[in-house]
Amino acid sequence: MPLKTIQLLSSPQRSIKANYQLGAFLAFVAGAINAGGFLAINRYTSHMSGIISAIGDDLVLGNLMPAIVGAVLLCSFLCGAATTTLLVHWGKRRKIRSQYALPLLLEAFVLLLFGLLGSYLSTYIQLTIPAIIFLLCFVMGLQNAIVTKMSRAEIRTTHMTGVVTDIGIEIGRMLYWNKSELANKYRYVQFNKLKLKLHLLILGMFVTGALIGSIAFKKAGYISVLPISISLAIIALSPIYRDLKRVFIKSSTALKLKVFT
Repeated sequence: MPLKTIQLLSSPQRSIKANYQLGAFLAFVAGAINAGGFLAINRYTSHMSGIISAIGDDLVLGNLMPAIVGAVLLCSFLCGAATTTLLVHWGKRRKIRSQYALPLLLEAFVLLLFGLLGSYLSTYIQLTIPAIIFLLCFVMGLQNAIVTKMSRAEIRTTHMTGVVTDIGIEIGRMLYWNKSELANKYRYVQFNKLKLKLHLLILGMFVTGALIGSIAFKKAGYISVLPISISLAIIALSPIYRDLKRVFIKSSTALKLKVFT
């Protein structure tokens, strides 16, 4: 991928193309982390619908501890989404370029810790499972909010229920028979070709990520998340570097003016 394209992925000046490219990549990341995480801890970490349903089942059945664990998972996902929102709005208020890059860099850092410490933590897996699940749910909430904020809620990357539903809607519109008296009398039904392509791309990248993530984790273990962490960091670093450079130049200029006056 060209350097200019990578720089645009986390730029505050968004384009539809940049949103689609970042959304596709993050869907790949979500699929890989979700599948690899399942192999690590036998639990999916982005499926909040299932987690909330399980909380209800456990409460009815009197299984208090699993219900508490489910509530913690839900809270960690919420914390991730809230963290992204705080960072993005903090960046917007200060008019910095890295308002979207900051949560991406945080995600890269958390995954780096997961990859480096995972092998050590797995030695004490029964004690560390809650911490690992919390981390992965936090990352999924963090990531889902990034693309949601960037695309104004048009793109989601960590769960495919809405994506598959939208694909089904567009396929239904595409197959609808318009050549009839009723179609002419009422409104012509037309499918959104661009939207269908986008959601098929997101779904395809999620499935690809799940396959590659499963294979990589099975062969290399926790360390297999390091390429993902490095990729996220590369996407995030360009706008962060520009902001730091601007701050440095501004500070240097202010210092020179103070010295000369």
